[in-house]
Amino acid sequence: MDFSISPDMQALLSRVRDFVNKELIPLEAGFLNKEFNEIEPLLQEMRTKVREMGLLSPHMPKEHGGLGLSVMELGLMGAELGRSPIGHFVFNCQAPDSGNMEVLHKYANDEQKEKYLIPLVAGQIRSCFSMTEPDYPGSNPVWMGTTAEKDGDDYVINGRKWFTSAADGATFAIVMAVTDASAPPHMRASQIIVPMDTPGVEIVENTPCMGHRGEGWHSHSEIQYTNVRVPQENRLGPEGAGFLIAQERLGPGRIHHCMRWLGIAERSFELMCQRAVDRPIGEDRPLSSRQFVQGWVAESRAEIDSARLAVLHAAWKIDQVGAPEAREEIGLIKFLVANTMLRVVDRAIQMHGALGITDYTPLAFWYRAERAARIYDGADEVHKVSVAKRILKRFTPSAG
Repeated sequence: MDFSISPDMQALLSRVRDFVNKELIPLEAGFLNKEFNEIEPLLQEMRTKVREMGLLSPHMPKEHGGLGLSVMELGLMGAELGRSPIGHFVFNCQAPDSGNMEVLHKYANDEQKEKYLIPLVAGQIRSCFSMTEPDYPGSNPVWMGTTAEKDGDDYVINGRKWFTSAADGATFAIVMAVTDASAPPHMRASQIIVPMDTPGVEIVENTPCMGHRGEGWHSHSEIQYTNVRVPQENRLGPEGAGFLIAQERLGPGRIHHCMRWLGIAERSFELMCQRAVDRPIGEDRPLSSRQFVQGWVAESRAEIDSARLAVLHAAWKIDQVGAPEAREEIGLIKFLVANTMLRVVDRAIQMHGALGITDYTPLAFWYRAERAARIYDGADEVHKVSVAKRILKRFTPSAG
């Protein structure tokens, strides 16, 4: 295994870190204390700077204006962007748009790419991914109630979705819907492009989460689809391939999530250490003189480094043999890194005392916004059971 970073990649990471430190971190107070639509014009100005640097949409291949990075290289960049809550958005590699771009790149036809992919990569429009439903468990993605029935050359879509992230203001959704209820479970659903201005598409509400309803990109919507008619040519890939496409999206996508969480953990660690040495608790006695604090620092450093190596190993394996062969490593990092990140954020809040629960630092934002890390893309428990079964199977004698 070779986790070495090329000189060119080191220079790129240095440029990104410098931009985050100098341009984005000073804007965080506005993001944390204003509604998203209010600060979005300023974020778009930052996007213009990133575009001029040639770094917009870094996750995409070079032929589509990206940087053509490997999974591991993109993960390293994601960790730098994750140090700020607005990093990924400003670089136009934020979820769910990043995953939708990757799906469109692989499965869209030329007309779909022209209409949806090119403006999405350019940062001119936003999109959303509509899969999770309020009446069905998200951890069982082959079981859903939304249907897309054929009628002539069209699909007619009916169903209810929620936690469709960033639907507020999106130009289109990629909707998971059952197209053949009689097919085997993993071949029942398809992914279909649905413009958000199509009659019958209704954003019921932006779902309030942890006391924040959100708006624009920074929101999660409940959507009702009522007799929504779109051409069958809006389908992505073969009919019944929705689950396969979703799995292809989630493998590398979990690397991106995990490296972003490591960026959050690193920034929280930096804030924690700086607070420890700056905060006096008596004459000539900084907070860092306490053994409790020293223990938190040592534990956090060890946990972040261990989690980072696990993610790099998973990313390296994806680059070498593909995501299907790295399922065990991907499952492990999903719950390992989420919990590591949340522990470090919690320690940093505790280190800051009352300041930690204010919005004068990004810590409180991450505490409430990232708790979902242990739920979305598969709950911790699901990943643990799946990984354990794979491990135990290797110790089970073969029948006969």
